Amino acid sequence: MLRHAIAPTRRYTKASHDVVRHQCLNSDAKILLLYVQGLSEADVTARSLGEHAARLGIKGRAYQRAKQLLTESGYLHAWRWQGERGRWVTEQLLANVTLTGEEAGRARVGDGPPPTTHTPTVGGPGTREPGGSYPEEQREKNLPHPPPEDPEPAADTELAEAERVLLSLRHVNRDLLLGVREARVLAGTAAEWLRRGISAGDLRKALTAGLPSGGVRSAVGFVRHRLVQKLPDRAGPTPSLAEVAAARPGLVTCAGPGAEHVFRPLAEETRCGRCRAEGATSTTANDRHPQPLPWRDRLAGAGA
Repeated sequence: MLRHAIAPTRRYTKASHDVVRHQCLNSDAKILLLYVQGLSEADVTARSLGEHAARLGIKGRAYQRAKQLLTESGYLHAWRWQGERGRWVTEQLLANVTLTGEEAGRARVGDGPPPTTHTPTVGGPGTREPGGSYPEEQREKNLPHPPPEDPEPAADTELAEAERVLLSLRHVNRDLLLGVREARVLAGTAAEWLRRGISAGDLRKALTAGLPSGGVRSAVGFVRHRLVQKLPDRAGPTPSLAEVAAARPGLVTCAGPGAEHVFRPLAEETRCGRCRAEGATSTTANDRHPQPLPWRDRLAGAGA
């Protein structure tokens, strides 16, 4: 492979190799991060992150996926609170280095040094100051806030279906956005609903109906509370017709055609009223339109 590169003298953005070569970020996440870092302060605050992504053509699921990857990697942090008039406000911080929640909080309020304050000497060894970026080979070993281990993927049908339902809640209401790890943690309780005869659609409806008017502050806590508090009773096996007849004295099994069913006789009937009515209708139709005699009998009658 050949390469020809000319360093730009203006209108460029410095991109860290940690971002460009990051294995957990897709191309949309990297482009969005570099695009925002190259904007002026006024342009950044004038629009939300979603609006910046739309200007790049990153919309819908692609934007949600890029935002999720940036959040999980420590580049994107968000705070949500309720304003004076009751409206919910979301503030986002997009950094070009990975930050812990504490470091992001300090950068948000301007308390303490900025995330990167050192300038490494070109070609010489340097030391990392607090808030700087890790080399790629050390990132996996020395994360400042290592994420918890992923739960095992869903093994049976109910767990897999429950996990899909939980991840689909975001399409009904954006306040119910759950990550993959969060959905796998809650999938065990949600799968119990499916084992008790509740369909996936009814489960989704139970989790999204009647949401608080002020919004959901914690999607994980809200969904967990509903899964536990609204868990339906375990349905018993469906009784057979014989058990139904035994439990309700006076019911007998109909001897008529069709599927097996029971009825309550008035006297000594062996067939229900519907079967008797259908039998009487067919008999009347046969009497009204008698079947023709075979041709041999008709010839014999004509000769006589």
